[in-house]
Amino acid sequence: MLNEILFLGLNLHAWITIATVATMFATLLFTKLRTDIVFLAAIGVLFISGVLSAKDALSGFSSPSVVVIGVLFVVVAGLTHTGVLQWIVKRLLGQPSSYAKAVVRLMVPVAALSSFLSNTTVVAMFVGIVKMWSKKLGISPSKLLIPLSYAAGMGGVCTLIGTPPNLIISGLYEQQTADAMNVLSTTLPGLFCLMVGVCTIIALQRLLPDRKAPESAFESTSEYTVELLVPADNAHIGQTVAEAGLTSVRGGSLIEISHFDDVTLPARDDEPIMGGDRLIFSGQIDELLELRSSHGLVSADHPVFTTSEVDRHRPLRTAYVTFGSNLIGRALGETTFEHDNNMILVAVARRGQRIAQSPRQVVLQAGDTLLLESPRRATPDVSRLADQLQFFDSPQVPNIGPRTLVSAAIMVAMVALSALGVMTLLQSAVLAAMAMLICRCCNADQAMKAINWDILMIFASSVVLGTAIQTTGLAEHLAGGILDACGTNPIVVMAAICLAANITTEFISNTAAGAMFFPIMYEAATRLGYEPMPFLIALMISVSSSFATPIGSPTHMLVYGPGGYRFSDFVRIGLPMDIIILTANILIVNLIYPLTPLH
Repeated sequence: MLNEILFLGLNLHAWITIATVATMFATLLFTKLRTDIVFLAAIGVLFISGVLSAKDALSGFSSPSVVVIGVLFVVVAGLTHTGVLQWIVKRLLGQPSSYAKAVVRLMVPVAALSSFLSNTTVVAMFVGIVKMWSKKLGISPSKLLIPLSYAAGMGGVCTLIGTPPNLIISGLYEQQTADAMNVLSTTLPGLFCLMVGVCTIIALQRLLPDRKAPESAFESTSEYTVELLVPADNAHIGQTVAEAGLTSVRGGSLIEISHFDDVTLPARDDEPIMGGDRLIFSGQIDELLELRSSHGLVSADHPVFTTSEVDRHRPLRTAYVTFGSNLIGRALGETTFEHDNNMILVAVARRGQRIAQSPRQVVLQAGDTLLLESPRRATPDVSRLADQLQFFDSPQVPNIGPRTLVSAAIMVAMVALSALGVMTLLQSAVLAAMAMLICRCCNADQAMKAINWDILMIFASSVVLGTAIQTTGLAEHLAGGILDACGTNPIVVMAAICLAANITTEFISNTAAGAMFFPIMYEAATRLGYEPMPFLIALMISVSSSFATPIGSPTHMLVYGPGGYRFSDFVRIGLPMDIIILTANILIVNLIYPLTPLH
């Protein structure tokens, strides 16, 4: 009965939904809580408060579109482990003679790959390649990494399987109408927007920053490490590192000890000091050299901590602090990160400049570049650090061979079977995943590890949020308000909702934005008396067109650190891109899918 009381035209359940969604947004923007936990908590609130029944609260986890996303993780694992991506890249990138040609040579193949594969997978693989490629071309990586990320986003909308919002929106559309969209429904509008986007990048190239590569601050180890020798008459011989006061010294820290040919990494507090030991410190050079007088150490007669030696015995790895990392706002010396992950922080760079202080005392920011050292004999598994750091120097290089062609053929067959209507998308995806395992393109362990359960929780929860917005009457109310404000012109209404979705997706998951705006767009189209599909095609493109903030897309976060970018860099180039792509989107969708009245 209480729910039947209206306030401003909305019942209690609608207001609970508004409060829950608003709280969820605020939590995601201003806290470091895990995204999947925030989404699941929101669903829990809606279920406990009675907004959703048990069936509705669990509906997202059985949604065919969410299952398709999970199965596609296995298909992508087969493509990745057989080296399909590396094979394609090796043959597509060349030696273009101008920046415009470089942009085209980069963005077109990236967009093509992203139409069928995970955007983040494609971008993560291309980042290192683009950095080497840009050096060969004499172009700053910052001039190419934003276009790389943009291309992945725009390519993803070209097929239903290219990006999760497309699958979510098409799945909800099928639930409402019992009509399934073709896997290539968004191809022509997507390709047009991609072409416009490439031309825009070339025309507005001056808005892209020309930044120094962050890791260039680490080109010479002598700039941030000091090697000191323990003489035979040193008073600290026989003491442990902690007893000698060398664990953490002014201006830096001890990262390793070399007892003749025996290297101890990391340097433990209980490690004994012996005559002839070489102590390797990282940090501020001038302050570390004071150890010669304060602790009776002497300068080493020749360096042992050279880049070549490190590469052979103690590999250096570059990582970038991701947005949302729990390391942001903390100094690594205040955490157990190094001990837990068998790594030593050697240096920190910010926007291409090494920070001249003890690295373990630097308060980290998103996008900071970390130089980490780890023993070759115990190389850490960095996959579990993905929510904190992004590594781009993985030593795992797949072998290109017969299975490369097999996995590619499986992918092509999957798309063809779905596009021709022989099978549903879910059926063809399941068949492709089974074929990848049977043909040994990936094994069972690799397939299971490839499934990102955190992301699946977010996708499933997004579907449930969309259901809550629709069942509480909130979508109908919002659609009515938009119609009152914009009139009955369907193109104006379409553009208004796409603009609102575009703004929203700059700050939250595009999957969540798609699921929440689906019922609003669907309701607005049906109230106007038009077939909803053209409106939803436009919505798919809009929720994947987040160009103006680095937090608008996971791919932006991947390139933020390697490009040495600032937040304002995305705003400067992204705002014009948002406006241009929105205009192109509305134009092309209405040309390819003319609005037709409902029968």
